[in-house]
Amino acid sequence: MFTGIIEETGKIRSATRGARSAALSIGAAEILPDLKTGDSVAVNGVCLTATTVDGGGFTADVMHETLRRSTLGGLSAGDAVNLERAMPANGRFGGHIVSGHIDGVGKIVAIRRDDNAVWYEIEAPEKLRRYVVEKGSIAIDGISLTVAAVDGRTFSVSVIPHTLSATALGARRVGSGVNLETDIIAKYVESLLRPDSGRGIDREFLARNGF
Repeated sequence: MFTGIIEETGKIRSATRGARSAALSIGAAEILPDLKTGDSVAVNGVCLTATTVDGGGFTADVMHETLRRSTLGGLSAGDAVNLERAMPANGRFGGHIVSGHIDGVGKIVAIRRDDNAVWYEIEAPEKLRRYVVEKGSIAIDGISLTVAAVDGRTFSVSVIPHTLSATALGARRVGSGVNLETDIIAKYVESLLRPDSGRGIDREFLARNGF
């Protein structure tokens, strides 16, 4: 599990593509001291497993399903990526619950400055929009952000200068794709409230359990 608080911005050293998979070599520094082979690292919000670790970074394999659901397939050498190690049990929960399992790819449709903040308007796939609510949480390329506004096909976030300087978001432009992970709690609640799921909560269930 992650929290969406980016630890550092790494750089792609190389991206090797197979027929339906890829292998990424990622340059890093801050996360390396206690990173071991087999550890989980969120790369632009995607949970990957470190397959090797060296003095300048680590490598990770990317399977077909991950390429299909995220922007990782478009990465090339030199691209900046957001990095976060899995949250330790004694860590501070600074963002929100982030699983590292991407729901889909959104597209930046507008960027505007508002004094010291920058607003990003992002078009989200239809299947994800019902989970995006004003003042709710969302992970964009692994960054825990608050939804400031929702307008039909798009939603907006207002980003402070520290986030822009500490992440790769500042390098994104209008038209850029971004990985989106919506609030996992909303998805669980939706599943529980669907009677056709076989585990729904309805009047009969509540009566049977003393409510």
